[in-house]
Amino acid sequence: MTDAGIQETRPMRLRSLRFAWIVGGLVAFLASVSFAVSVGAVPIPLSTVWGVLLNQLSPDLIEPTWSKGRAAIVWDIRFPRTLLAALVGAGLAIVGAALQAVTRNPLADPHLLGISSGAAFGAILALLHTGLFLGLLTVPLMAFAGALLATLIVLALVGFTGASGADRLVLVGVAVSFIVMAGANLLIFLGDPKAAHTVIFWMLGGLGLAQWAHLIYPLIVLLPCTLWIWLRSADLNAMTIGDETATTLGIPVKRFRLQIFVLGALITGTLVAFSGVIGFVGLMVPHIVRLVVGGDYTRVLPASALCGALFLIWADIAARTIMAPEDMPIGILTGLIGGVFFIWLLRRGRGQ
Repeated sequence: MTDAGIQETRPMRLRSLRFAWIVGGLVAFLASVSFAVSVGAVPIPLSTVWGVLLNQLSPDLIEPTWSKGRAAIVWDIRFPRTLLAALVGAGLAIVGAALQAVTRNPLADPHLLGISSGAAFGAILALLHTGLFLGLLTVPLMAFAGALLATLIVLALVGFTGASGADRLVLVGVAVSFIVMAGANLLIFLGDPKAAHTVIFWMLGGLGLAQWAHLIYPLIVLLPCTLWIWLRSADLNAMTIGDETATTLGIPVKRFRLQIFVLGALITGTLVAFSGVIGFVGLMVPHIVRLVVGGDYTRVLPASALCGALFLIWADIAARTIMAPEDMPIGILTGLIGGVFFIWLLRRGRGQ
C-alpha cells in the first residue's frame, strides 16, 4: 500500500474507532441505568422497567401489566435517583479533570481542594439557620456561595504562603477543607437538634432524596458549564504543559485558571446541594480515562463525563445492595475506593 493510501486509511480507522467508542459508551450507559433501576429491596424485571418508562412517555403505547406500586418505585424513586447519580458522577469527573489541568496537579479534586466542604457548609447554613428564603433555589445558591468562598480562600492562602508547588496546593486545600468542615460541625452543634439529623445526608453523601423536580437544577448548570469547558479543551491542553507555554499561545493564564475554579465551584456547589459530599470521583476518573484515551482534553472531558456517570451509578447500586434493605451512604463507599486509589496513585508517582 502506498503512503497516500496509508494516510487515507488511518483517519477512517480513527473515525471508526471513535464511533465504536461512542456506541459502546451509550450501550454501557443504558445497560447500567436499566440494571440500577431494576435492583433493590424489591427486584423488578427489566421488561417492567422499560415498560413503565415507555408508558410514562406514551401512555397509550403499552398496556400496563404491573401494579401501581411497582410503577411508583420505578418512575418516582429509582429513575430520578439513577439519573442524579449519572449527573453527579459526570459533573465531579469533569471538574476534577479541569482542575488537574489548570493546576498541573494529578491530585487535584473538588474534595481535596476544599470545594466540596465549602458547598456542604453553605447547604448546612441554609438548612439549619437561614431557612429557605429563596425557595428551592436557596440550598443550591448557598452551596455555590460556600464552594466559591472556599475556593477563593485556597487561592488566597496559596498566594499568601507562597505554596507554588503542586503538592503544596493540595496541602492548602486539605487544610481549608478541615477548617470549613469544622465550621460546618459548629453550625450543626448550634442548630436545632431535631433538624440536625437531616444534614447527615450532606455530610455522608447520598442520592435517596432525588426527585424529578430537582433534576432540572443540576442539569441546567452542568450542560452549559461542561460545554464551555469542552470548547476550551485546547487551552486545557496548553495549561498541562506549563504557564509559560500557555502564555506564548495567547492564553490569559490567571484569568482562565480563575474561570475554571469558579465554574468548578458552581458545578460542585449545585451537585452537593442535591447529593451531599461525595469525594474522590473527580480524582479517580480522569486518571483512569487518560490511561485509555490519552491526554487530549477533547477526548478526556467527554470520556470522563461518561465514566464518572457509570462509576457513580454502579457505586449507588453497591450502596443499595451491600446492606439491603438499608441504604449505605454513597460517600462512605466512594471514600473507601478513593482512599485506596489515592494510595495507589502516590505509589505510582513515586515509581515514575
